[in-house]
Amino acid sequence: MIKEHQSGIKDVVFEGEATIVQPVNMYGCVIGNKCFIGPFTEIQKDVKIGSFTKIQSHSFVCELVTIGSNCFIGHGVMFINDSFQDGGPANGDKEKWKHTTIGNNVSIGSNATILPVTITNNVVIGAGSVVTKNITESGVYAGNPAKKIKNI
Repeated sequence: MIKEHQSGIKDVVFEGEATIVQPVNMYGCVIGNKCFIGPFTEIQKDVKIGSFTKIQSHSFVCELVTIGSNCFIGHGVMFINDSFQDGGPANGDKEKWKHTTIGNNVSIGSNATILPVTITNNVVIGAGSVVTKNITESGVYAGNPAKKIKNI
C-alpha cells in the first residue's frame, strides 16, 4: 500500500502579504508580513516566521521553530528538532523534540544546520556552519561547531 500526500500550502496563516515561489510544502505555520519563501522549501506546523524574513530555496524548517523579523535564511538551511537524546531518532515521540528560537536580524548562510538552540538578535551564521549551542551575543559565527569569529 502506498500513502500519497500532496505538497502545497495548507492551513497557513499569513499575517499580510507574502511571496511564495512554488513548489513548497507549508502547513500549520504562521508567516509574517512581507515574507519571501523560495521554492523546494518545507515549513512545518507550529512554526512562526516574523515579518520581512526571507527563506531561500531548499530549506527545511521543522516543527517547534520560531524565526524573528528581518531575517535571512540561505539556501539549503536545515533546522533540527530531534537531538537524538537517546542515541537515535525519537520515532514520533514529540515529547523528546526541542524548540529553536531565532531572534531578529539574523542571517544564516547556505547549508548551515541549526540544532535546537536559541540565537539572539543581530547574528550572522556562516555558510556550512553547524550551530550546536545557544548564541547569546551578537556577532559573526562560523564553523562546526559554530564559534564567534568577530563582532558586528
